[in-house]
Amino acid sequence: MSDKSPVTNDLSKLLEKIKDVRIAMLTTQDTDGSLRSRPMYTQKPDGTNALTFLTDKDSAKVYEVKKDSHVNLSYGNPDSNVYVSVSGRANAYRDQAEIDQLWSEPLRAWFAQGKDDPNIMILKIEIEKGEYWDTPSGLLSRAVAYAKAVVTGERATSDDVNEHAKVNVK
Repeated sequence: MSDKSPVTNDLSKLLEKIKDVRIAMLTTQDTDGSLRSRPMYTQKPDGTNALTFLTDKDSAKVYEVKKDSHVNLSYGNPDSNVYVSVSGRANAYRDQAEIDQLWSEPLRAWFAQGKDDPNIMILKIEIEKGEYWDTPSGLLSRAVAYAKAVVTGERATSDDVNEHAKVNVK
């Protein structure tokens, strides 16, 4: 089985797919080598090749990315049938000016002292590659597949009903 998904270097379409999906599952490698995922709130993508999060300096993910910076982010929006996977390298650091810029009051639920909480760290993921799938509604997909089968006598492929592409940044 070959993968004939289009490959592009245009990151903008991938970022467009996730701009309204605020929660990502961040996957890191645990100390025993197993993979570990947890939900993270994505700061609004700014059009660069990086995604930014705020986290606690004592969280396991900070230790894990310092040990192995390779991470994966998974985004999904079942309501619109959009799914995105992003691979890259993470860096955890503290920069008060950047924290001030990223701060919003709902974050106080995790950082009780507000934007000046000394436990806040920035987790920045430099995107190396990604992949997205944008599928029309289930009913529409089935209708397209049915029509192709009736007209051509062939089974519909995922390319007939999905928008799917790979994005290589580096």
